[in-house]
Amino acid sequence: MKMLSSLNRTETIDQLQQNTFDLIVIGGGITGAGIALDGASRGMQVALIEKEDFASGTSSKSTKLIHGGLRYLKQFEIGLVREVGRERAIVHRLAPHLVTAEKMLLPLVKGGTYGELSTSLGLWVYDVLAGVEGEDKRTMLSKKETLEKEPMLREDILRGGGYYAEYRTDDARLTIENIKTAADYGAISINYVKATDFTYDDAGKVNGVSCVDRQSGNTFNIRARYIISAAGPWVDELRRKTGSIEGKRLFLSKGVHIVVPHERFPVRQSVYFDNDDGRMIFAIPRHRVTYIGTTDTTYEGDLDQIPINQEDVDYLLEATNRMFPDANLSTEDVESSWAGLRPLIYEEGKSASEMSRKDEIFESDTGLISIAGGKLTGYRKMAERVVDLVVKKYVAANGEAASFKDTHTKKIPLSGGPFKNTAEVRRYRQEIEGMIIPMGLDSYYATYLVANYGRQSEEILDKFGHYDQRAEAALARAEAWFCVRQELALTLLDFFDRRTGRLYFHLPSILPLLDIIGEDFAAYFNWSDEKLAGEKEQVLAAIRHVTDFEYASEVAGEEKV
Repeated sequence: MKMLSSLNRTETIDQLQQNTFDLIVIGGGITGAGIALDGASRGMQVALIEKEDFASGTSSKSTKLIHGGLRYLKQFEIGLVREVGRERAIVHRLAPHLVTAEKMLLPLVKGGTYGELSTSLGLWVYDVLAGVEGEDKRTMLSKKETLEKEPMLREDILRGGGYYAEYRTDDARLTIENIKTAADYGAISINYVKATDFTYDDAGKVNGVSCVDRQSGNTFNIRARYIISAAGPWVDELRRKTGSIEGKRLFLSKGVHIVVPHERFPVRQSVYFDNDDGRMIFAIPRHRVTYIGTTDTTYEGDLDQIPINQEDVDYLLEATNRMFPDANLSTEDVESSWAGLRPLIYEEGKSASEMSRKDEIFESDTGLISIAGGKLTGYRKMAERVVDLVVKKYVAANGEAASFKDTHTKKIPLSGGPFKNTAEVRRYRQEIEGMIIPMGLDSYYATYLVANYGRQSEEILDKFGHYDQRAEAALARAEAWFCVRQELALTLLDFFDRRTGRLYFHLPSILPLLDIIGEDFAAYFNWSDEKLAGEKEQVLAAIRHVTDFEYASEVAGEEKV
């Protein structure tokens, strides 16, 4: 695996300035990361820039499921369900440690969204379209069987249930492992570099990007033959810079999730349940917590500061308490939360929850190519389609000189592997557990490490013995060392949020670690005391953001839930 170190940033920026690339990708979310891997693995010279950290936008704020979108059957989006259903299996095969099988329970209730016959038929069609086989095929359950699966469900309205397979992931880790795998094929990726404008040739076509390094403030240009904007909610902002905002545009929908300790809401498996407004909600157990989501409301506010209002939290708590009356969850139980934006393609007369999740490619007169929409599950096919377009353009312009390979990302295991299957992941997890118990670590960390890093866990554990602290602190320091040297972590929040997920899934662990991890980062990057204090404050501000909620029904640009 090629090392991606934050410590050679100056060298990376020099490389970006000195080369002319076949392709520049703007946006370091899952779509951009997938494009970088697809292009580089075909033989293109690829550069990727991200104005914040990788996956810091939508790609760390999803429901964190690689799923087929059962509800899209109700909207007759058969092609979408077929494609993402099949992609589910591919992405699981590429990274079974990171994309793990998750049984989903769909309670059928009186007056609910799904009836018994339609659900049975729908889940059967879902299995057929997605090519589901073996024990992952759907099973229909009686009321008694459903309650045996999940005793917390509201019994008086329950009629039965559907039981089927989905896959859970960590969207930020999936993005980062795509970035790292793309680097193995020569792609150069960098975070905290913002595209401020475009450069143009004599014919008025884009031939590069003007950038600012947000760490140093230095400006520079990157040259390329083709440019793809995969900037998610910021796609229209970049289209405006080229004067190409005509035609279709984005519609932004805000989705909020809340996190509670699993002991307060001990669901036995993931549940996809009705709310009384006709929307469906997920409750998903994950290690020591259960997370619940999502809302779906029109958003027109600040793209970089997405609020989590008390209305959002109340909506999810009330929906959960209606379906699980013994839970009695309140705001005090909410340990963390997140809010993200879905960049949907605008459709006249439809609400946020009714709009299609299909992706779209936009081409401007200046040659800028933009891609938006789509689902986390379909990122690989989105990348394939847009890189196919670039290859087509390249061949038209250069003929035989454009001898790129066909796409083959469905055969490229992501870093952290390879694993043959889930059984091999399970055996490896047992090996890691056998290693960490003598180190004084709880068995929980074996699950955590393998889910986050796969086979890279051993490299982290090899570093563990260099630190003379309590076990949890020594492990976190070893992780920080790894993330700085091989995952381009540049800030404390990069580490606590996108690299480890602690901000959402183990928030109480952050404060006891903040000083010691801060000292390590200060040593790695030669930070001043003032810089270190500012980095710590960013982490504290992030904690406040995900834990402190205020009513804001009339916030400009946001509809009430």
